[in-house]
Amino acid sequence: MKNFALATVLAAAFCTNLARADDAAKPDNDLSFNVSLTSDYRYRGISQSRLDPALQGGADYVNNPTGLYAGTWLSTIKWIEDLPGGSDSIEWDLYAGKRGNITADLSYDVGFLSYVYPSNGLSPSANTTEIYGQLGFGPAYIKYSDSLTNLFGNPDSKNSGYLDVGANIDVDNGFTINLHAGHQTVANNSSLSYSDWKVGVTKDFGFASVAAAVVGTNTRNYVGPSPDNMNLGKTALVVSVSKVF
Repeated sequence: MKNFALATVLAAAFCTNLARADDAAKPDNDLSFNVSLTSDYRYRGISQSRLDPALQGGADYVNNPTGLYAGTWLSTIKWIEDLPGGSDSIEWDLYAGKRGNITADLSYDVGFLSYVYPSNGLSPSANTTEIYGQLGFGPAYIKYSDSLTNLFGNPDSKNSGYLDVGANIDVDNGFTINLHAGHQTVANNSSLSYSDWKVGVTKDFGFASVAAAVVGTNTRNYVGPSPDNMNLGKTALVVSVSKVF
């Protein structure tokens, strides 16, 4: 399934007869910055910040005529420090790709994403690179990510995959309903595979956006490194405030 999904998106991305959205009002090049504060940094349902708040920010560049983009993003984390020999409190993401429209309602997005932990000190390294392909239809999407490296330090886990389906539905007065379900498969480590979900809402106030979501996983016990055997995948309310400028 994963190879078919990625092949479909890649074929669509490089087809010379793609229909394009109307970008006449957009500049050729966009550069934006973002900053956010979240009550708990959840990644694929698992807390990266030991259920504590995290500070995050990044920058994005988009060339609108071609759909090519690149960006970087950083967040404070705690999970690496909780591992024996681990000594990093920062996640640094680097990504690039191409996105556009196949029809007025059908969109695509393909690219790669590297998660870098500059001084993690772990063996195997926690650094991870994935390629991804996404198809969107209106507010809904389906996305598949495949790891080109070991997955976040798990030995012999190359080609682990994450399936992500969801929708971001605009409603009245600047509200957006956020729905997500995902499944992480860890190659050669089936006991670590799990599913996660999110139901939330985002409100754009103009000067900033506020989001609140209930996030959970099907992990029942201790997940990942943490003091006192915390369940880092437990169901919880996550609140964040963000600004794009």
